[in-house]
Amino acid sequence: MTDDLDLDALAEELAEFAPKEKKAGRSPREERIIAGFEDIQRFVDEHGHAPRHGEHLDIFERLYAVRLDRLCDQPDCRAILEPLDRQGLLSAEPQPAPASDAELDTDALLAELEGAMDIGDITTLKHVRTADEKRAAEEVAAREKCEDFATFKPLFDQVAADLKTGERESRVIRKAAGLLKTDIKQGEFFILDGLTVYVAEVGEPQKAPNGENDARIRAIFSNGTESRMLLRSLVRALHKDEASRRISAHGYAGPLFAFEEEAVAFDHEITGDDQASGTIYVLRSKSDHPFVVANREVLHKIGVTGSDVKKRLGNTRLDPTFLMAEVEVVATYTLYNINRAKLEHLIHRFFEPARVDIEIKDRFGNPVVPREWFLVPLASINEAVERIKDGTIGEYVYDTSQARLA
Repeated sequence: MTDDLDLDALAEELAEFAPKEKKAGRSPREERIIAGFEDIQRFVDEHGHAPRHGEHLDIFERLYAVRLDRLCDQPDCRAILEPLDRQGLLSAEPQPAPASDAELDTDALLAELEGAMDIGDITTLKHVRTADEKRAAEEVAAREKCEDFATFKPLFDQVAADLKTGERESRVIRKAAGLLKTDIKQGEFFILDGLTVYVAEVGEPQKAPNGENDARIRAIFSNGTESRMLLRSLVRALHKDEASRRISAHGYAGPLFAFEEEAVAFDHEITGDDQASGTIYVLRSKSDHPFVVANREVLHKIGVTGSDVKKRLGNTRLDPTFLMAEVEVVATYTLYNINRAKLEHLIHRFFEPARVDIEIKDRFGNPVVPREWFLVPLASINEAVERIKDGTIGEYVYDTSQARLA
C-alpha cells in the first residue's frame, strides 16, 4: 500500500511538468486575434511600454497602437484576450489617436507594407510577419504641397531641356544589381512614377529600426509636391517602379565613376587640359599549356598600364604573369585623367567570379599563380568597358553561367 501511495504521489508530482494540453476548438478568427495581440505583447516586452501614437514614432509602433485600440473597442475580442493579458494592456487608459494615425489603414500604406495586415478589421489579419520582416518594412511619408516650388521649378525646366538636348541622360535602375541608400546624393534627380524627383536635402544620419544607417530627405516632385521621406523609402520606391530612371549630371560629357572618392572622367572629349593616363589592355596567350589551349578564345588577361603596351609586353616568355609565353593584344582602351590602380582594381573585382587559378612554373621552377587571367569572352569585356564609360557599371554583375553582364 505504501508503495502504491508513493507511486501516486510521484505521478502527481510529474504531472506538474507535463506539457499542457492545447485548448481545442479555437476558430481561425480567434487564432488571428491572439496572434495579433501577441505581437503587441512582444513589443511591450522589448520596449517596456505600450505602443504609442505619433508621427515621429516607428511605423509599426503606431500600427500596434491602432491595433490595440481596435481590440479594446470590440467586446468579443476583449473576451478572448483578457485571460492572456498579462501586462494589463486591455485595461489601460486609452490614448487619443491623432488623425494621422487614425488614417494608417489607407490603401497606400497597406500596399507599402505588402499586405501584412488589414487594420480596418483586426480579425482579418492575412498573416503575422516576423519581427525582422516588420523592421524591414518601409515608412511611407505622405506628399504635400511644396510651398516654395517656385524656387525649384527652374531646375526641373532645365533638366527637361537637358534631356532633350542630350546634356543629361536618364538611365534605367537595374533591379538585379540594386540601388543603395549611399548611392543617392543631395542634388540628384530621378524619375519615379512618371514624375521627376529632386533630392533637395539629405539630413543627418539616423538609425533605422533594422539597425542600418538612414537619413531623412526632402524630395521635391515635378508636380509641385514634396515629401520628407527616408532614404530607404525612396530606394524602395525606385526599385518597385519598373520605369524608374536615374538622371545623369548636367554637362555629361564623359561618365563619372560614382563609387570613387573623386570625380574620374573616362574617354570624354579630350581638351588641352587633359593628360593621357594609361591604357586598359586585353591579352590572349599563345601558351601550349593544355588549359590555355582548351580555352584560348575566352581566356584573357586584363590589365592597366601607364606605359606603352608593347613595352609592357617585353620578355613575356620569361614572366609567369604572362604564363611564360608570348601573347597577342586583342583590345586596348585609352584612359584620361583617371586613377589607374583604382580602375584596374574595379575591373578585376567585377570579373572576380571568372578569375582563373592556373599554376605556372617560373624559370626557376617555382610555382606561380597569376591573378589577372579571366575566362571572359572579349564581347563581355567590351561591354564592361562601355558600362564603365557610361557610368552604369555599378548596376551590373558578371554572370558566369551565361558569360555576360546581367
